[in-house]
Amino acid sequence: MTQQINWGIIGCGDVTEVKSGPAFNKVAHSKLIAVMRRNADKAADYARRHGVPKWYANADQLINDPEVNAVYIATPPSTHAAYTLAALRAGKPVYVEKPMALNAAEARQMYNYATHKNVKLCIAHYRRMQPMFLKIKSLVDEGAIGHIRFVQLHLLQSPSANLIARSEENWRINPAVSGGGLFHDLAPHQIDLLLYLFGAVKQYTGLAINQTRASQADDLVSGSILFENGVLFNGVWCFTVNEQDVADTCTIYGSKGTIRFGFFGQKVWVTVDGQTELLEFEPLQHVEQPMIEKVVNYFLGSGENPCSGAIGTEVMEIIDAFTANNRSGFDV
Repeated sequence: MTQQINWGIIGCGDVTEVKSGPAFNKVAHSKLIAVMRRNADKAADYARRHGVPKWYANADQLINDPEVNAVYIATPPSTHAAYTLAALRAGKPVYVEKPMALNAAEARQMYNYATHKNVKLCIAHYRRMQPMFLKIKSLVDEGAIGHIRFVQLHLLQSPSANLIARSEENWRINPAVSGGGLFHDLAPHQIDLLLYLFGAVKQYTGLAINQTRASQADDLVSGSILFENGVLFNGVWCFTVNEQDVADTCTIYGSKGTIRFGFFGQKVWVTVDGQTELLEFEPLQHVEQPMIEKVVNYFLGSGENPCSGAIGTEVMEIIDAFTANNRSGFDV
């Protein structure tokens, strides 16, 4: 039986520099042994700077490296399905970045193939394993604010907001590469955490608008989710507000009070019967490390899947539903 996960990374770009890459060598029974990037010079540079023994400019060579026994896919979403299927075909478990794929159809193909091949697949919805969100889940589960009534989210960003990740090609606002726009880049974290907190979904609907025409992508999305337990979620994502109106706020309303937090912050305000407590959490050096630890345990057979392909597919189905009207010609 495998005693150590020897990772190969496909796509050693910005997300792997601090958020994830170094964590593979900091988790027990885990080692990063190979990286791949189509630009050979950049792949070699990454390997040199991070002390990785092997680098490739071809994904198939990394996948077929006999020493690599698990693959982390950190490319833009347009190649997630192809690389995931190739790794699964080779019998190697996959940890794939969010969003899981360009759309729900690709995500479903990835999940079904992993099930058919009986090869493990995990989705990098890594916030669900961070201390802050584990605490929020425990507060919800233990009834700290009573019975949950509804959830309100506002993610409002200006075009220059720090929260919006940049890349050389600015692929995040190219629907052919990202699946949509900045909503597709940021909303998977939030939608996944809603599923984590509130469980099975009954129904959902949404609207997407490209108001500014600054790119081909939606810049305003609204969505609602009704959970089987009766909790109602309403969210608005807008990426073109004034800098003074930037917000990252989620409020969970219960029969006794509220839990308020930002998905991209480290503070939680818990208000019960008019009394507010502030909980603060230290920023993690490598935000994916707690998730990677769970993935390694799962791949080694000593833990459950921390985020399955089924969950990743459901997140993509909700994203598709929220933005489907744009694809059918909705305009302003």
